[in-house]
Amino acid sequence: MQTPVTIIGAGLGGLTLARVLHVHGISTTVYEAEPSPTSRTQGGMLDIHEHNGQRALRAAGLFDEFRELVLEGREATRVLDRHGAVLLDEPDDGTGVRPEVQRGELRGLLLDSLPEGTVRWGHKVTGVRALGEGRHEVTFADGRTDVTTLLVGADGAWSRVRPLLSDAVPAYAGTSFIETYLFDADNRHPASAKAVGGGALFSVEPGKGILAHRESGGNLHTYVILAKPQDWFAGIDFTDTAAATTRIVAEFEGWAPELTALITDGETAPVLRQLNTLPPGHRWDRAPGVTLLGDAAHLSVPNGEGANSAMEDGAELGEALAAHPGDVEAALTAYEQTLVARSTEATTEAVRDFELCFGDNTPDSLIGLLTGNVPA
Repeated sequence: MQTPVTIIGAGLGGLTLARVLHVHGISTTVYEAEPSPTSRTQGGMLDIHEHNGQRALRAAGLFDEFRELVLEGREATRVLDRHGAVLLDEPDDGTGVRPEVQRGELRGLLLDSLPEGTVRWGHKVTGVRALGEGRHEVTFADGRTDVTTLLVGADGAWSRVRPLLSDAVPAYAGTSFIETYLFDADNRHPASAKAVGGGALFSVEPGKGILAHRESGGNLHTYVILAKPQDWFAGIDFTDTAAATTRIVAEFEGWAPELTALITDGETAPVLRQLNTLPPGHRWDRAPGVTLLGDAAHLSVPNGEGANSAMEDGAELGEALAAHPGDVEAALTAYEQTLVARSTEATTEAVRDFELCFGDNTPDSLIGLLTGNVPA
């Protein structure tokens, strides 16, 4: 079969692209490896920024619907030291410009905005090859194929599409996150719920930290941060929840019990998220009929911009294709020129922000970042 625009990956970036193209009357097919939209949890809270994520949602015609998903009060931020003492407490007074939503609900909004059948679930890509004249053949795990006239790799860090354009491979960033959850925390884990407050908690020291965010239903989503080599994590059996939890919490000996309880009282198995990055300024030579967006194009350490940038990529690519009807190459050239400049600046900023959050001068540097007092 052959489709006008083929998008690999039904994450926020790929779905934003599909939606913007739909608004402009351009049909798409989105292939996703997951078997269904509910086959796995979709991550935690996202703060959606005015200059990129919100702009993308306006381009998609979904801004008002997005506002209905916003969880009030979640822009509150607290920084505690290891003993639980408050170093910074910024309540959500309603004047913030980065409203918080659940990633899964935002993805659901985008999915519901597309014509039925746009997303093809259970299509794991196993290979992609160029056929010439901008056409590509995509092969799936079940042996089916699709021939494209325009192929977009929105398939994340380990993109199957990226090798068509670039030899770059993600490299370990030296730090990993471990995730777990506490449910109905106000009733079941009141001390930890009080420590977290109404929004986000940061308790960090150089090379380590405990972060948590209050999600819907009073649930607390915890991210443990450890700057350790991959071999260290390889020595932990994450299938043994009790043993893994014991090993991780040992890194926080002497920390306040309401903080370490975010680890030890976790009600889901700890999940390791190793952070990988592409080189800042990652770019490629223009190749007919194929491009990238989101983490496939500019994977970086997290600083709150990843989802926003991916959505911005999707919106800008969709608008470029709509602005150049019948001239895909002109659209891709315009999009990639903007993308590389913007993503280079963004990834450089992400590296700086990550160092401020978890580097040698934290928590002072983190507080400076949160309060806008970072030296130029």
